[in-house]
Amino acid sequence: MEREIIRRRIDDFIIYLQKERNYSPLTLKGYKTDLRQFFDYLMEKAIETIDYNAVSQYFAFLLKYGTTPRSVSRKLSALKSFFKFLKKKGIVSENPTLGIKSPKIKRHLPGFLTYPQIKESFEAIDDLRDRAILELLYSCGLRASELVGLNLDDIDFNREEIRVKGKGRKERVIPLGQVAKRAIMKYLIERNSVKKPESPPALFLNYRGGRLTTRSLQRIVHKSLRKWAKVSGTNPHILRHTFATHLLEQGADLRAVQELLGHSSLSTVQIYTHLTTKRLKEIYNRTHPRAE
Repeated sequence: MEREIIRRRIDDFIIYLQKERNYSPLTLKGYKTDLRQFFDYLMEKAIETIDYNAVSQYFAFLLKYGTTPRSVSRKLSALKSFFKFLKKKGIVSENPTLGIKSPKIKRHLPGFLTYPQIKESFEAIDDLRDRAILELLYSCGLRASELVGLNLDDIDFNREEIRVKGKGRKERVIPLGQVAKRAIMKYLIERNSVKKPESPPALFLNYRGGRLTTRSLQRIVHKSLRKWAKVSGTNPHILRHTFATHLLEQGADLRAVQELLGHSSLSTVQIYTHLTTKRLKEIYNRTHPRAE
């Protein structure tokens, strides 16, 4: 397969992902970057033909010079999808990525907060908007992008539900807890004071009346949690981890947690079972008379 002929099909592939698969702009940007890096490497090494050896050589190069296994896995996934698309369209007869396996990724247990840490840190937040944000992240297990993408009409206060657009623009409905509901209703009074005629329908606005950005959300969470979560981390994802962990520790079904988190695969959620099992072992060893 000639390099430049294949390279020219990247834009077609990105349009396909956008229109047919409903991928987010951020994901599309990542795919495009990963594919262009691959072709830049081929050009630099003067490799004209794309075959199994060329692809293997590229990923060996990435690992040798410090690219993390997780990043390599993501880049390989982008390349596999690209050549699968090309083969389906009849542009190539063989997929050069077949047989190439992703490197093993060490799965780290995600950090989480205890309930007393959640309670203390949230009660110390004076700002109504920031309190509502953290209550919602913890109450519903939202991703940062999902929270900033929420619109006011995504909240159904009567049914106590929240409609969330997740990865791939897949929608899911999550129950809205009473504490988060009250926090949002208090914030809405403040929201009216910063809302402008040109303001978007976003649930959370910045103080200029625009939609809150992911970067601003990260700052808010860091500021609110830094005293209590120095070891576990202070990014918005820690509250998603905490949400899942607390549900499982209280006996929630794994598939129910999968649905609430919006994960397509059950295996993605199973990492939390390792975390809760570790916690249970600690409790057992500390409390059972025959543990030692």
